Amino acid sequence: MTCSVLVGGAWGDEGKGKCITYLCNHDKPDIIARAGVGPNAGHSVEINGEKYGLRLTPSGFVHTDAKLLIGAGVLVDKEVLFKEFENLKKYNVSERTFIDPRSAIITDQHRQRDKSSEHLYKKIGSTGSGCGPANSDRVLRTVKLAKDIPDLEDYLLDVAFATNEAIDNGEDVFIEGSQGFALSLYYGTYPYVTSKDTTASSFAADVGIGPTKIDEVINVFKAYITRVGEGPFPTEITQKEAESMNLEEYGVVTGRRRRIGLFDMDLAKKSCMINGATQIALTCIDKLYPDCARTQNYNDLSPETKQFIENIQTSTGIPVTIISTGPDLKDTIDLRKELL
Repeated sequence: MTCSVLVGGAWGDEGKGKCITYLCNHDKPDIIARAGVGPNAGHSVEINGEKYGLRLTPSGFVHTDAKLLIGAGVLVDKEVLFKEFENLKKYNVSERTFIDPRSAIITDQHRQRDKSSEHLYKKIGSTGSGCGPANSDRVLRTVKLAKDIPDLEDYLLDVAFATNEAIDNGEDVFIEGSQGFALSLYYGTYPYVTSKDTTASSFAADVGIGPTKIDEVINVFKAYITRVGEGPFPTEITQKEAESMNLEEYGVVTGRRRRIGLFDMDLAKKSCMINGATQIALTCIDKLYPDCARTQNYNDLSPETKQFIENIQTSTGIPVTIISTGPDLKDTIDLRKELL
């Protein structure tokens, strides 16, 4: 039995979707639970040449025997959810997905308030998904919950009870966090942050699991750093420099061009400390070191790449167990047996 939490190490867009898909397809947990803010974060998944952009459905959906749960701490936009059900019909996602009745619901009014807010949408760089206003209404005790929505009646399940019961019965539970540590309302670059905490502790709480039941915390970092929207970015490089390195990227939810920066070791150390990381997953190493693209054996990595990885391990004190060398699931080096 293992209960794992996966978190983003920086400002989101770290490649969590690929890591989650690989780990769930490989380890085959019984329950995959979505934690985090809500549909303002997008996870990209590519499997067998097909690409999916997910905002609410757990990225581990490719493991078709798993129950997919959305925790009470996650904001739910039923339009987004039902659209994903339709897009993922071949994976029987709608038959396996359940929402905690205490999850708060995003409405058209929340989206409108978000997009019309000079402060949120234009200054802070909100995605306009309605998450900030919905969380605000939750604090004010005026938001509707999933149990109040007739369309969601068939999808309701006490997620906290289900996940704890699974752990007590010796089953494996995998918790997917969203966004990134540096966007935490508490520990991020306030005020340029999201509308709640985005650390492993909160992700566990989002699905109703206490800290003593967590076995592994997997902190995901990209080999370089990206950020969408405004806010401090100590290692940022110019767009011209980014283009010369072929590091141009766009956000999954917003479509906005991402700001690019070099790997931030100070941020990585802080992220690992506060998240209580036990492992690091490193993604997009092939974009920083193209000669390593699609490599599946650590020994085949270039000396420069190995040194980069060693520097991260030495500085953070956390083993780099998963190395992604390309977008497909098979483009992965898994060192967990050797390092854990």
